[in-house]
This record gives sequence, C-alpha cells and structure tokens, in this order.
Amino acid sequence: MRIIAFVKESALATFVQRVTSVDQFLYLSDLYDIYGALLTKKQQECLHLHLYDDFSLSEIGEELGISRQAVYDNIHRAEKAMNEYESKLGLAERYRAERATLQNIDASVVRLRTEANASAVDEIRARLAPLLGRDRDEK
Repeated sequence: MRIIAFVKESALATFVQRVTSVDQFLYLSDLYDIYGALLTKKQQECLHLHLYDDFSLSEIGEELGISRQAVYDNIHRAEKAMNEYESKLGLAERYRAERATLQNIDASVVRLRTEANASAVDEIRARLAPLLGRDRDEK
C-alpha cells in the first residue's frame, strides 16, 4: 500500500510540476508579447529562442555566440524586468480579464440563439471571433 501511495503522490507531483511549467510558459509568453519590445535586443533574442523555439540555454549560447551563463543572466533579467512592468502596468492581467469577459459574452450570446435570430447571433459571434483569437468560421 505504501508503494502505491508513493507512486500516486509522485505522479501527482509530476503532473502539478508540468501544469505549473505550462502556466509559467503561458504567463511568460503573455508578458513577452506585451513587454518584449521594452527589453534589450539580447534579452529579446534569448527569451524568444527559449520560449518559442524551445532552445536549451546551451543551444541559445551557441546560436548567439555567448556563454550559457550569459544566456541564463539575460533570460533572468528579462523575466525580472517584465514582471516589474506587469506589477506597475498590469497589462497582462487586464488582457486576461478582458478575454474572460469576452468569452462569457460569447457564451451568453450562444445561449440566446434561436431559429429566428440565428443570423444575428452568428454575426455577433463573427465579430467577437478575432477578439477571442479564433477564425470567423470557428464555432
């Protein structure tokens, strides 16, 4: 029984770690999309390769001709700077809140759909689609 409990705890810990790393990735991606232009060129390059091209620190160092430690320092400073921008400006949190509100509006509009107003509802949803990051034809 102890082994099974240990395996379950270990699996849960692994799952939580993966969810946390995915959440961290999404959070950093949002910050980079909003505040990336405020970073130094080297910070932008390191963070872009790390986040979007999934390069390791060593691979980024090779690509940019800098040490692994310099890559780590650039990424760490970039994260710190973006977190400071976010704490002062709150643009990423505002974006998430607005997106959640738009999703709720979209869900409400779907519930209001009847045969009589189907085309009007579809038009409203088509106008909401780009704001929600979907294609117009996506339902």
